[in-house]
Amino acid sequence: MVTVRLFRRPGRAPRGIRAWPRAASLFAGFALVFATLFSGAAHAERVKDLVSFEGVRDNPLIGYGLVVGLDGTGDQTTQAPFTTQTLANMLANLGISINNTSSANATTTQQTLTNMQLRNVASVIVTAELPPFARPGETIDVTVSALANARSLRGGTLLLTPLKGADGQVYAVAQGNVAIGGAGAAANGSRVQVNQLNSGRIVAGASVERSVPTSVEMPGGVMEMSVNDMDYGTTQRIVAAVNNEFGGGTAAALDGRTIQLRAPSDPEQQVQFISQIEALNVTPAQPPARVILNARTGSIVMNEMVTIDSCAVAHGNLSVVVNTQTAVSQPNAFSNGQTVAARQSQIQLQQGNGALHLVSTSANLADVVRALNALGATPADLMSILQAMKAAGALHADLEII
Repeated sequence: MVTVRLFRRPGRAPRGIRAWPRAASLFAGFALVFATLFSGAAHAERVKDLVSFEGVRDNPLIGYGLVVGLDGTGDQTTQAPFTTQTLANMLANLGISINNTSSANATTTQQTLTNMQLRNVASVIVTAELPPFARPGETIDVTVSALANARSLRGGTLLLTPLKGADGQVYAVAQGNVAIGGAGAAANGSRVQVNQLNSGRIVAGASVERSVPTSVEMPGGVMEMSVNDMDYGTTQRIVAAVNNEFGGGTAAALDGRTIQLRAPSDPEQQVQFISQIEALNVTPAQPPARVILNARTGSIVMNEMVTIDSCAVAHGNLSVVVNTQTAVSQPNAFSNGQTVAARQSQIQLQQGNGALHLVSTSANLADVVRALNALGATPADLMSILQAMKAAGALHADLEII
C-alpha cells in the first residue's frame, strides 16, 4: 500500500491547486503500471475452455420411429412403402392385425399395405447426444428429422422410439410432441414457407435407460487431458500453470496435445482436483496466421496474425453472354411456302479492365483489410487474388477452403 501525503509550504499556492497536477501524474503512473502488469490477463482463458479430459465425452444415439397426428402433411406411402410396413409392425405388436399374415393371404396383405394412404403419419430419424455420467432416469433432448417425403412435422407426436448407440444397445427411449420452428401454408399450387418444417426438437424428449461407463482415471493413477487446438506453446503453458499451482511433476506434456496428470486416488478429491485445474487461467499461444475461404457463400475470414508483403495485383473479369431468340419466317399469301421457326444466337465477350494495383506491406489486420479493399474486388474475386498472392509468396498465412 502506497500513502501519498501532500504538505502546504508558506508562500505556496493552496494545496488543492498545486497538489492536483502532481497527484494526477502519480495516478497516471499507477494506471500505466497496472495496465502493464495486467495487460496479458485480459486475453487469458480458463483451462476448462482449452482442454477436454480423456474419457469424458458425449455419445451419439440414433433411432427410427413414426410421427403421427399430422394435418395431412405426412408421407406419401406410394413413394415411401416402409412407412406403412413400420405402422403395420407397430400395430401387430399392439395386438392389431391389418390382415391375416399367413402365406395364403400374403398377396392380399401386401395389396392392403400398398393401398393404405397414411397422410397423417411420417417416418423419421431421431438423434440425440448422451452426455457423460448420464444415469438412468435422466432426460435428454432429441432431434426429429423426416426420412421420406413428408411436407411438415408441425403438430406431430413422436411415438415410443428406442435410441441405440454404436454398439447396437438401447440407451434411451424417446417420445413426445415435436416442436417446429417454422410455419407454412399451401393452396391451389401456391406455397409459402418460413424456415424448415421437416425437422424439429423435443426438449427432454428421451429418457436414459442405460448408462455408459465413464472412467476419468487411467491405470497407474494418472489422468490425461487433450488440448482442443493442438499447439505446443499452449500445451506448455498449461503444464506450467498446473505445476505452479499443485507442485512440480503434477503435469507432464506427452506431445503437442496430450497432457498427463498425476491425480489423487480418492474419487472425491479427483472431482476437486479437476475443478481446480479447469478454473486456472492460461494465456494461449498466438495461433498461426490463417485465412478461411468459404467457396459456397463467398465468405472470407482471417485472423489478426495475417500479414502481406508489397506486391502488384491486376485482376480482370471475363464474361461470355449468349442471347438466343426465336424468329418466325412467314411465307407470302397463296405461296407454297411453310412457316419456319429459326433460332438466332448472339454471343458477346466482355472483359473488364484489369488495372495494375500496388498493395503495400501490411503488418496488422487493419492494414491488410484496408489494402485489400483498395483493390475494389468482390469477395469471389478476392478469393482468387488471395490464392494468387499466396502462390507468389506475398501472403503470409495458411489458406483453408471450406
